[in-house]
Amino acid sequence: MEPNKISGILSIILGLIFIIFPIFSSGVVSIIIGVSLLFFGIALVLAGFTASNIVIGILAIIFGLLFTFRIDAVSFLLGFQFYIIGIILILAGIIGLISDSQTSKIASILIVILGIISFAIGGLSIDNPIFAAALIGVALIIQGIRLYID
Repeated sequence: MEPNKISGILSIILGLIFIIFPIFSSGVVSIIIGVSLLFFGIALVLAGFTASNIVIGILAIIFGLLFTFRIDAVSFLLGFQFYIIGIILILAGIIGLISDSQTSKIASILIVILGIISFAIGGLSIDNPIFAAALIGVALIIQGIRLYID
């Protein structure tokens, strides 16, 4: 079997696990990210005593502890990303509406609508780790289907 098909099947299975067991999945991902950041931060601090290594290492250790002991940190980070994407889309759509560029007004309106939807998804993700896990699961399933078909 081709590597893309195997990756696709594994991605679909992982996506289903995220959807079926959202709290467990969020917890595992949060702990994996946290432990990775802890080791990265410790390695940076011990690698060399430059100011940038120490600052980035300490930040990595702080975020590593946060992700290790707070499973809702992953959903907060995902929600924060959706907020940023939403703001960028809304601003891009408004600029498209008021400028004399070649961008169609319908496309600009659709971009604003997508920005509002993204902003709403961000709010749902920040408040609910189950919603964030479901979003990750759906994204993994879509990616798995794409990999399997290619």
